[in-house]
Amino acid sequence: MTDELLIASSVLQWVALCAGGIVLLGIARQVGLLHERSAPLGAMITDHGPGVGDKAPTFSVIDVKGSKLQIGGDNEAGEETMLLFTSPTCPVCEKLLPIVKSVARAEGIRVMLISDGAEEEHKKFLAKHKLDGLPYVISAEVGMRFQVGKVPYGVLIDEKGVIKAKGLCNTREHIESLLEASRIGHASLQEYMASRKGAQRNGEHSIAPLTM
Repeated sequence: MTDELLIASSVLQWVALCAGGIVLLGIARQVGLLHERSAPLGAMITDHGPGVGDKAPTFSVIDVKGSKLQIGGDNEAGEETMLLFTSPTCPVCEKLLPIVKSVARAEGIRVMLISDGAEEEHKKFLAKHKLDGLPYVISAEVGMRFQVGKVPYGVLIDEKGVIKAKGLCNTREHIESLLEASRIGHASLQEYMASRKGAQRNGEHSIAPLTM
């Protein structure tokens, strides 16, 4: 009797184990499908200010080190420029600073930090953080011309002074999405995914049914 109970218990354990394995495989498949269908979350564009494809407003500005810089217009060095609008009191901006430095080095683009606020706040921020060569411009006018309402906000300008991408940048992925959107020729990754879905739908509708 004891042997029969042991055998029955073993069989039930194996059945439960196999059932659990089947359930895990099903979950793994669903996760894979969701990952495949999920669009990448890029920087979100606001509907204000100069649009993607427009010429960026031009400015002649001076950074905190006294260097004269130009925003917009032709870049003699043939470089893309990313304007990152920040605030000395923005905790997200503070966490983003080392990421911006890393991206600037890796991508070989010029990054300019554009900020506004009280002078004392900027002094505290600059005393706390090393910019490692990143220009830091204090200008309310630049932010107003680009109509930036929230920070951190990035605007990517090509070597001809044309806005290639823009959007809120809360993470490294958001910053990199601006560069990727520029490479694929779209204002944002969201626009790119929408165009792909539209093309797929049109492709499906264009297939004529087979006739016998």
